[in-house]
Amino acid sequence: MNVIKTRLARGSLPAVCVFLCWAVCSVSAVRREHLFPYGTRHGDSTLQEGDDETSEVLELRRPLYFYETQFSALYVATNGIISTQDLPMEKQYVDDGFPTDFPVIAPFLADIDTSRGRGAIYYRMEESPGVLTRVAQEVQRSFPGTYFTPTHAVIATWENVAAYEEVSRNSAPSSRVNTFQAVVAYDDTDSYALFLYPEDGLQFFGTRPKESYNVQLELPARVGFCRGEVSFLVFSRTEGPYYSVTSNEQTVKNLYQVGNTGVPGLWLFRIGNRFSFQNVVPAAAARAVPTAGLVAQDREATTTPDYAEVEYPDDPFSDPTNDYYPTVLTDSEFPPPAFPEYLEPGHSPTLLRPSVTRGEEPESPASQSHLQPYGGDVLLSSGPELLPTQPLEPPPSGPGAFPLPEPRQLPHEDANQPSSPAAHLDPAVQTVYRGRDDVLEGNPPHGPDHYVVSVDEDVDFETGVIQYSTENKETCARFQQTCSQNGYCTDYSSGFCCHCHTGYYGNGRHCLPEGAPQRVNGKVNGLVSVGATPVELDNVDLHAYIVMGDGRAYTAISQVPEPIGWALMPMAPIGGLYGWLFALELPHHQNGFRITGAEFTHYTEAIFYPGNQRLTIVQTAQSLSPENYLSMNIHIRGSVPFVVPGATVQMEPYKEIYQYYPSVITSSSVRDYTVVSLEKGSETYSYQLRQNITYRDCRHGPRTSPESQQLSMERIFIMYDKEERILRYAITNKIGPLREDPHPEVVNPCYAGTHDCDTTAQCLPGEGEQFRCQCATGYRGDGRNVDECAEGLASCGSHSSCVNLPGSHRCQCQSGFGLSHGTCVGEPRLHSCLPGLCSADIDECTSKPCHAQAFCLNSLGSFECRCRSGFRGDGFNCLPQSCESPSSGAFVPQCDEEGQYRPLQCHGSTGYCWCVDSGGQEREGTRTPPGAPPTDCDKPVQPEQPPPLTPRPETVCERWRASLVEYYRGQPTSRHYLPQCDSAGQFVPLQCYSDTTYCWCVDKDGTEVPGTRSHDAVKPPCVPTVPPPTVRPLPRPDVTPPPSGTSLLYAQGQQIGALPLNGTRMEKAKASVLLALHGSIVVGIDYNCQDRKVYWTDLSGRTINRASLESGAEPETIISTGLTSPEGLAVDARRSMMFWVDSGPDKIESCRLDGRDRKVLFDTDLVNPRAIIVDSASGTLYWTDWNRDAPKIESSTVEGHGRRVVVRDGIGLPNALTFDPSARQICWADAGTKRLECIAPDGTGRRVINSNLNYPFSLVSYANHFYYTDWRRDGVIALNRDSGQFTDEYLPDQRSHLYGITVASPSCL
Repeated sequence: MNVIKTRLARGSLPAVCVFLCWAVCSVSAVRREHLFPYGTRHGDSTLQEGDDETSEVLELRRPLYFYETQFSALYVATNGIISTQDLPMEKQYVDDGFPTDFPVIAPFLADIDTSRGRGAIYYRMEESPGVLTRVAQEVQRSFPGTYFTPTHAVIATWENVAAYEEVSRNSAPSSRVNTFQAVVAYDDTDSYALFLYPEDGLQFFGTRPKESYNVQLELPARVGFCRGEVSFLVFSRTEGPYYSVTSNEQTVKNLYQVGNTGVPGLWLFRIGNRFSFQNVVPAAAARAVPTAGLVAQDREATTTPDYAEVEYPDDPFSDPTNDYYPTVLTDSEFPPPAFPEYLEPGHSPTLLRPSVTRGEEPESPASQSHLQPYGGDVLLSSGPELLPTQPLEPPPSGPGAFPLPEPRQLPHEDANQPSSPAAHLDPAVQTVYRGRDDVLEGNPPHGPDHYVVSVDEDVDFETGVIQYSTENKETCARFQQTCSQNGYCTDYSSGFCCHCHTGYYGNGRHCLPEGAPQRVNGKVNGLVSVGATPVELDNVDLHAYIVMGDGRAYTAISQVPEPIGWALMPMAPIGGLYGWLFALELPHHQNGFRITGAEFTHYTEAIFYPGNQRLTIVQTAQSLSPENYLSMNIHIRGSVPFVVPGATVQMEPYKEIYQYYPSVITSSSVRDYTVVSLEKGSETYSYQLRQNITYRDCRHGPRTSPESQQLSMERIFIMYDKEERILRYAITNKIGPLREDPHPEVVNPCYAGTHDCDTTAQCLPGEGEQFRCQCATGYRGDGRNVDECAEGLASCGSHSSCVNLPGSHRCQCQSGFGLSHGTCVGEPRLHSCLPGLCSADIDECTSKPCHAQAFCLNSLGSFECRCRSGFRGDGFNCLPQSCESPSSGAFVPQCDEEGQYRPLQCHGSTGYCWCVDSGGQEREGTRTPPGAPPTDCDKPVQPEQPPPLTPRPETVCERWRASLVEYYRGQPTSRHYLPQCDSAGQFVPLQCYSDTTYCWCVDKDGTEVPGTRSHDAVKPPCVPTVPPPTVRPLPRPDVTPPPSGTSLLYAQGQQIGALPLNGTRMEKAKASVLLALHGSIVVGIDYNCQDRKVYWTDLSGRTINRASLESGAEPETIISTGLTSPEGLAVDARRSMMFWVDSGPDKIESCRLDGRDRKVLFDTDLVNPRAIIVDSASGTLYWTDWNRDAPKIESSTVEGHGRRVVVRDGIGLPNALTFDPSARQICWADAGTKRLECIAPDGTGRRVINSNLNYPFSLVSYANHFYYTDWRRDGVIALNRDSGQFTDEYLPDQRSHLYGITVASPSCL
């Protein structure tokens, strides 16, 4: 055998020897040390001792597909099984054969007993790359041609467990015990199960039935999978599919003697798929000798140990077709892309060439420059293909650590070594450079000054000693100029690394100012088939702008032909890359630019379903421009589904998990998107997305990036403008941990992106919700640019001149001088140092430059103001198209003879007067009430002097909290209660006991609301009673009507929003604020089609109000006394009556629409009334009571007679209620059961429309759709009544809870 040169980690020689043996020797069986790491040291939970125990629910962070069904929880049981539901008593299944009537994953189903310390059962969720990579390798090896990159795994281990025995006085318990393990791993599409049985792990093969009546009968263990009972027809259930591995004692013994992977004792099965799945598929390879041996697990190692990098002898058993590198992007199902590889920095498009296939002589043009190493780093991948040419053997590591073989630096010239490229690279680098033998073939790496860099390694296998020859080792003294001007260089034992100075971020080679916005410029080329029509993209422009303060990334591609413009709308990953690069960072996590800098390659492959179209996108970062803009080259190739012109595309917020390896970052996910068009309505499709990012990594210094991070993408906006031929993506991005708390009580505004810092400032978090703004490096005070050159802050040396730039500066060598080792020296060339430009495309719309009757459209480098419907002008000045008197109640602006606004404006109906400026905008402080003398508009208004800043006195909540902390001696524990106060010191409406689910609602004084206390995972829907602090300038309190036609009206705290409908489709682009109500908390809302007025309850003001849907109409208070917590509201247009519930005194009242004839209908047997509706046709009232102890839905006549309970059973938190006039049914949405259900008024015909809601609050029916407000999504959700499927979603720009919702139609329905 030809042994190749090796680099070993200190002390790893024994592990390497073991690894080499496993790599080339036949494996007799799985041993205990081959099991995945388990036990409490590895974060496992331990199942309670006993004969029939079931674990607490294991909530999956992402759903799992078992067979064809999605599940979000697992349970581990004593009797050798895992289930997707809580298990019945063991007597219902443990002595029966397959199939079971509930879902089962059974590595060893038998009557097991761990009482009296006879063994232990461990289980946990696992997300570490080491474990996930090991599973991926096993799947790739046993299912050739399969692409599987698991994101999560569940590991359950039964260690030394015993069989149940009835021990008598004359017999001792058996000493036979079993050890086995099950690993369930999955991604967004597929699920696999690994069963491991050590060679000495099975000592009993079955158990006796408990009711065998002294008959010596032993049931062999059952091993396999059961789907459980499934629905059949409408009301029936039938036996689901199942798969059995064992049938008798010999087949049980085969568990550790045979295996289906080629390794005795190792069994692998494909157990689920998102799209189509009939039954379990076992691994196809039943070979006696494995293609890759197992790795002995060191129980004391961590998941990411230092491990040896080994190039080992030729394996006579290796199968060259069995590639299982976990970052594979192409395989037998996904052939390599036919288009050329991406351009290296500095290459022109003419140098693109096809990948070199195995056996061909690679091209090696003399003009082609080689990538230069950065401090001995791994070279950047030069192609999108990441397939290994040979199967990679896993390196030795500790338990759970089965990491991707770490790419090592390119070895240097050595005359004694073979000339084959494979002899110089470890397998991972061969993987990255497949098809690029021109880089590997006898061409050693060169330093920046074109000399060969060499670090020779000699390994003495007898002593394990490694000797380095470092005469030419790269050091900061020689290569500091490779670091950024805003970075510094640090020497390490094996080389140097670059790091960014404080106030900057990046990988050291490229550094940008913290907090400053970032621009991206690029060119897009490629050929894409839309349906059967090929469309070429020829050097079109791409521009992106990222606001670092909140992670907003705006991407625009110009001059995109119309067919492909519509079709590329679902491909948000084009702009998503820049969101990942510059995402808002949660504590201890890093966005992409901190890791990759400005030189990397992002390879994306999308496979569309159901058409199976494939699209590949390669984005190459080519460093920073002199202005600090990131330069990109984008190449797109493949086919995409046809999208109807004029359609819109919506994507829900989603999360992606990124796995980080040295020089390689991977991600795999499935994305759904909805196409809405007039021709086809709403249609939902999906595509599978695979991403690889290769970059230059400095491995000499300490690693700081996490193994895994989660990218959260919200507020996704996609649009194609066919007139301007511009494709736009807008995404808000945040990077953080995999285990992010979905409902944290306090989120600092810096991490939530809700702070008010300038776009050229950095948000610095404090305690709780406190933060401060600090101008980005290169900016001061009011955001103005600092002239570092004029103020002597530049770092330029002699023979150079300083050039100021926005946010930074650059040093330019004078004529006749060039840069050498950071200093300008006499050379006939010009060199520009790295810049620090941080100028931003400011969103001018945030400063409200347009007229009050205009809306603002921001664009890159500019903005546009457009007058609203009914007004004319340039957007900066908008005048009414007519001064004719509109309908009664509307405000009419007074114009002079020249069509300009008169300085004094008065509302004819209300009597209020105020002054306006030349643009018609109200001057603050000039409004006077009816009967008062108007303000002299010619006299300047003295601005109100703010009161001197004084410390805010402690509130009741804060004093109570402080006294309890003192009472607990300053150390409250999880057993102690502390009141939760908001940033203003007021009681948070939802109070919980420590971090438990024991919660209740309180009013503004902290008094518990009766009937709200619960101990449930679904917390009670508490409504705030104190409005947010005052925000100035105050919005105008008059109506801005929606466009003509039907609209949804929704309550959102201090405003009422309007969302127009086109048929049943929500026209989200036309959504607007109907009425701004500062200081209010609008909860209940309804619309009267007779008088065209909207009615609402104000929880903060304790009032009921209304306003006409006419431009300029102002609110009118109807009820202002005797209200405590008015919530639900219903208007009876036929009888000119309105009804409301008051959850304070717990009563239901009614009155005329003008407030007359007020009376109480019910004030008994109510605990937490919330929603109320009226069926005008029958004169019937319906309302909900979400009393946690006894929720119910009741009804009566509008006069208050015939009160009865309609629904009492099977409900939890019936927040929302509506009446479906076409079906004549009452329908409700329940935040406790997560269901939307309907029932006839007489209590018959109850049916479930949808059982997968989030947290509904209010509901309305229109045509064949339901629309409800959701507290989890903070938006309006549309759902088809007939199919029960979600069809659309609207998330307002202002993210806060939405309350009531109703329909406003131009005529009575």
